[in-house]
Amino acid sequence: MKFLIDAQLPLRLTQWLKDRHHDARHTFELPLGNRTSDSAVVSCALREERIVVTKDSDFVQTFLLTGQPPLLFVSTGNIANSELESLLRGNLPAIESAFASFRFIEITRTDLIIHE
Repeated sequence: MKFLIDAQLPLRLTQWLKDRHHDARHTFELPLGNRTSDSAVVSCALREERIVVTKDSDFVQTFLLTGQPPLLFVSTGNIANSELESLLRGNLPAIESAFASFRFIEITRTDLIIHE
């Protein structure tokens, strides 16, 4: 899978996904870095066929209006990076499986929610 990690998520999440055989980029790597606008993130994700991983609810609104880009919405509130990695580690197989059929997945501290 190909992921684009949004600015408010840790850069090390990119390497964590790469270590699990995914193609991952962070907005930090884009020309404007973490100052990249949401619309530019969406354009990049669509152009490169990436799933946006974000905590930014603006991407949810964009998805609800346009159905794009594919979205992994992290709705955990403030969470330590180690807790986020643990949460993703425990749910990565289910996330991978869900994206085979769905385009909007939400992860909370306790649940993986598939939005149809």
